[in-house]
Amino acid sequence: MALIGVYILVLHQRPELEPWHQVELEGEFGAEHAAEVQSLSDYRRLEDALFQELDQKVYATVPQSERRRFLRYSAGSLSDPRKFVPNWNRTTLWQHADPKGAALLLHGLSDSPYSMRALAEVLRDRGFTVLALRLPGHGTLPSGLLSTSQEDWMAAVRLAMRSLRAQTEPDTPLFIVGYSTGAALAVEYTLARLLGENLPAANGLVLLSPAIGVSPLAALAVWQSRLAQLPGLHKLAWTDLLPEYDPYKYNSFTVNAGDQIYRLTRRISGQLQRLGGRGPVAGMPPVLAFQSVADATVSAPAVLNALFRHLAPEGHELVGFDINRHADIEPFLAMPALEVRARLLDEPPLPVDFTLVTNASSSTDDVVALRRAAMSTQVEETPLQQAWPADVYSLSHVALPFSPSDPLYGSERTADSQSIFLGKVDLRGERGLLTVSADGLIRLRYNPFFSYLEARLNAFLRKQGVI
Repeated sequence: MALIGVYILVLHQRPELEPWHQVELEGEFGAEHAAEVQSLSDYRRLEDALFQELDQKVYATVPQSERRRFLRYSAGSLSDPRKFVPNWNRTTLWQHADPKGAALLLHGLSDSPYSMRALAEVLRDRGFTVLALRLPGHGTLPSGLLSTSQEDWMAAVRLAMRSLRAQTEPDTPLFIVGYSTGAALAVEYTLARLLGENLPAANGLVLLSPAIGVSPLAALAVWQSRLAQLPGLHKLAWTDLLPEYDPYKYNSFTVNAGDQIYRLTRRISGQLQRLGGRGPVAGMPPVLAFQSVADATVSAPAVLNALFRHLAPEGHELVGFDINRHADIEPFLAMPALEVRARLLDEPPLPVDFTLVTNASSSTDDVVALRRAAMSTQVEETPLQQAWPADVYSLSHVALPFSPSDPLYGSERTADSQSIFLGKVDLRGERGLLTVSADGLIRLRYNPFFSYLEARLNAFLRKQGVI
């Protein structure tokens, strides 16, 4: 009990709650609205009203004296997402007159459709109708994650897939592209259909940093969330209370959000167990997944162990991005990260075509693709004509969907940028002074191998006969 008391005291001494941590927006979509909000047009009308409510309750109420150049909720600031068209915090649809396919894009937890921007543009340019969905609780205020649930997200995904199917010809292939929690929602949707739920079929899944497994400690989140309901303990509802300077991603994070993703992963585990009671799960649409072996947000091994090992070998593909193994960097890297490559390549035959992007040798930054076909132990090596940037030692959970040319998170600031730039935050001063951790500032925000990811996506779509 004493330890719990100390923990509560420490949490309670964190920064004061701001309006964006406390204001409740009443117009958000929830699973309870599924009967009345049945089309994408309905969903977007509700979203229009929601963002008007956001303007009235938050942007219009921040006093001039408290507005900051880098504050997301300061009207006209460098971090104000409303200045840009489109506002990537909103659900966005690109319709093609004669689409080769249609794709639903699902962002991650605390993110927005902006995290799917690069892939949306790739698919749009390939002749796809593309829908980048804003999941409930996202794109507005961090407080939106205090009450949103996995059921709300799943209801929104089902609505979006039905709407895409209704807007396209019956034989137009449908794909779901999901990042992090969005990837977990794509898997849940597909497994629910295999279990008999009446849903439009997906012809393929593309998953980036899929949140299939999270820390077991997430199971305890529900208890902290319940304590936060007690008078004077509202800060306990938050695992992080940080400045909101990112226009398209919350920096503050709620206990409820962690609890909901944990519940979602347990739901997926239960679905796989029900489907695989008599052996590997068959009938899953082809899956192409990308995962960094260095991932501080979700369990990287879970992609293989909690998902692909349960599936029948039916054309699924997994691409792993290794750490930079150049000998000059190796002494600074943690030993478990160094051991991942050997474990992955020495695995018994896997039901998935596995590729590891890694250094050609410890004396070079040049990378190769080491590939093991499904149910094989033979390793094929292919040079990729790409190399690690000199200042990058690994990818990260958040890096995979972003191109180096991304104007917010990319490798270089554009000369005419009118927005905050978070790709390379170069700050100097005394340690312990910033409210944002140094780890957060040096975290890689773009994927230097995005062109390879795009090439694998194109090959996957050609394999499905779409392009």
